[in-house]
Amino acid sequence: TKATASVRIAHESIMAAAHSVAREHMQGRVAAPAARPDFEYDEALSWADLVEQGLARHLRITNAEIDAMFQGTRWAYSDPVAQADPEGLYLDLWLVDVTPPAIARAALDQSTIDQMTRFRGVAPTDEFLLLIDAGRHGLVSDTFVRNTSPDQVKAEQGGFPIALRDADFLVDLAPGVPEGTAMILRTDRRLGFNPAEPFTLIVEAVREHGFITPEIGRVELELEHQTDERFFLREKVITPLPPWLEALYNRQLDLVMLALGLAALVWALGARMNRFAGWRYFTPARLLILAVMTGFVGFWGQGQLSIVTPLGVLRTALESGSFLFLLYDPFSLMVWAAALLGFVLWGRGLFCGWLCPFGALQEFAHHLGRALRLPQIEPSAAWDKRLKSLKYVALVGLVGLVAFAPQHVDTAAEIEPFKTAITVFFWREWYFVAYAIFWLALGMVLFKGFCRYLCPLGAVMAVGGLLRGRDWIARRAECGSPCQLCRVKCAYGAIEKSGKIAYSECFQCLDCVAIHDDENRCVPLVLAARKAGRPAHTAATPANVTLPQQAPI
Repeated sequence: TKATASVRIAHESIMAAAHSVAREHMQGRVAAPAARPDFEYDEALSWADLVEQGLARHLRITNAEIDAMFQGTRWAYSDPVAQADPEGLYLDLWLVDVTPPAIARAALDQSTIDQMTRFRGVAPTDEFLLLIDAGRHGLVSDTFVRNTSPDQVKAEQGGFPIALRDADFLVDLAPGVPEGTAMILRTDRRLGFNPAEPFTLIVEAVREHGFITPEIGRVELELEHQTDERFFLREKVITPLPPWLEALYNRQLDLVMLALGLAALVWALGARMNRFAGWRYFTPARLLILAVMTGFVGFWGQGQLSIVTPLGVLRTALESGSFLFLLYDPFSLMVWAAALLGFVLWGRGLFCGWLCPFGALQEFAHHLGRALRLPQIEPSAAWDKRLKSLKYVALVGLVGLVAFAPQHVDTAAEIEPFKTAITVFFWREWYFVAYAIFWLALGMVLFKGFCRYLCPLGAVMAVGGLLRGRDWIARRAECGSPCQLCRVKCAYGAIEKSGKIAYSECFQCLDCVAIHDDENRCVPLVLAARKAGRPAHTAATPANVTLPQQAPI
């Protein structure tokens, strides 16, 4: 029935997959795809051509020869027919792979070919083997049931058995083909059979000794066969790329765009820093860059760096594992590379001030709060210093979890709202969303509170910034004494009262760089201009920054 056929096909599909996995494990390699018949290939062939070209293989065993094979065993004289007619044929076997259409037409009648065609519509991966025996062996025993595996015929290829099953066809042979007992066996190519490779058909010669509980003796008769390559097509073997290389290939356009953007930013902050900081359109340009970082690097590229990565590196080092996992996200890895370069050139500022998508969101929240004229929270210098230590406490706590309770690290890493805000676009449980929104809302009245006070990744960046090889922000002798303008203007509290830059807290906003080079805002430059008798159009000065009066001449 159709139901029975469906169950059988499902069973064979499952077995095909299981056999494939077993072969791969036993051989230690992934098997190449089996050849499949080229049904478009056509060639005029006759039975004589099949024999001449080795496409029809023949095995002939006489009674005397089979007797000789059993000599020396208790079954040596168990076949009176063989002893009575030594020259008679025990096995006169022909073997042909009739799946290719050109070969099938030379060996089979059209009615049998039609049966194969219909069957192939249900089982397209089956290969059909024609067996013809004109001897007295008969290929199967008296108890054989059609549409099952033959009990006296089997096959092997490459040291592995081939699953054979009777196709249950009424076989009519083409004119000129030797007469005999004919049957067509089928095997599924998915089970590992490759019709273009050599295989061995094994026919068992069976004898019995005794009457009540006879002992069974067997001799295997082997016939080698291989069908010519021209009748088959071979699938191209596609070697899968390593996961890291596949990730690199899949994101090549994003990586090129990111590399160009990072190169331009590093160039602007390096070779052109002073001119860039003093540009009249610097603030709009900075906001545009932060918008690109939020949209392209954050939401699109998923390049928001996280404390999870350095913690994963630490855990891998403690467990002597492989760091290959870092290559699976080449986009984030490129952002990490830029951050590491920033350590050497500027400290933490390149990432925290320019490359962090969540930091950019907080800065946008700050500008929104100012536009709405919300009152701003400005902690005192003492409280600012205390609060900044919290991020190091958070970092030490996470490192401790890696060492002593690694199963809780992922949960504790949720101290970062990055995953909620950037990775999953606020599509999480309400408490995660509320936590992320809290920090953004707080950013409207407290400038970048999370970045400055609690971010464990910021603590890592600050520690990494110790690799900085220079003090890249120019200072004057008057900075800090008496001038306090840059300190007052620094929203990050990264300038000490003495005028010294605390690079571990510097986000590279370049406000102090712009003031330093501005003759209308830098107090020492304004005084120098007055002393030289040049007019200085000074900008508005904070109430706690006083310009000394020039002494009368």
